[in-house]
Amino acid sequence: MSAPVDDLAGRLREVGYLADRGLATAAHVALRLGRPLLLEGEVGVGKTEISKALAEVLDRRLIRLQCYEGIDAHQALYEWDYARQLLHIRALGAEDLRGAETVASLYGPEFLLERPLLAAVRAGSGAVLLIDEVDRADDEFEAFLLELLSDFQVTIPEIGTVRAAEPPLVVLTSNRTRELHDALKRRCLYHWVGYPDAERELAIVLTRAPGVAEDLAAKVVAAVGRLRGLDLAKPPGVAETIDWVRTLDVVDATDLDAEVAEDTLGAVVKDRDDLDVVRSQLDRIVAGG
Repeated sequence: MSAPVDDLAGRLREVGYLADRGLATAAHVALRLGRPLLLEGEVGVGKTEISKALAEVLDRRLIRLQCYEGIDAHQALYEWDYARQLLHIRALGAEDLRGAETVASLYGPEFLLERPLLAAVRAGSGAVLLIDEVDRADDEFEAFLLELLSDFQVTIPEIGTVRAAEPPLVVLTSNRTRELHDALKRRCLYHWVGYPDAERELAIVLTRAPGVAEDLAAKVVAAVGRLRGLDLAKPPGVAETIDWVRTLDVVDATDLDAEVAEDTLGAVVKDRDDLDVVRSQLDRIVAGG
């Protein structure tokens, strides 16, 4: 690993994010080349968290766009505050409304509701833009994102074009609920975020849940590894491992046996059918058989 990549990985570790070599390299290259970084992987493996960590390390503003089914360009870019505009109109006299300057004043900055993408364009290199779960948006919105990420400029008809002098660092995440188009992938650097090995997952847990006994954390990590080997609809991610360890700490558990695991399964298994599968094999899961 090169010295700059080592440095970035070390700085991320200082703020509580343990990036593996591949992820640290991808983030470093994205920063140097000014390219968006697309992270795909299972739920709960830290795709969103690295954006927060990078914002802290780089001392930049974190701007998050949470994608969802039906999101459109205006909801992501900007909207006019129609309620305030209406109040402004009512406050004006009938004669005042006829002036061109008064009409133009209805579209002043005080009436513009800035959404995440416009905020990121304005902030430029002072921001980390997280476009979270882009796979939940539809094809039309994905095409719109492609254009925005190419130019980093926004045209507001009533105001004009807003351009970023320097682009923000952009991180897109996807849980692969649908396949993203090749055009978007080609625009980005790509990294697959998989489950960490047991040693690194233990290190992550001890970093995020300081004060927890290492032997208990190790047993939880091993048990979660066995859970991932089952045919579950929603295998637990690293986030669930951390939740389980913290839950055990809250209930003052000093060991992970079948009884304690049964009482705290809701921290790590979050699907009704998966619970039945896990409960049928709980002794083996916690004992390591």
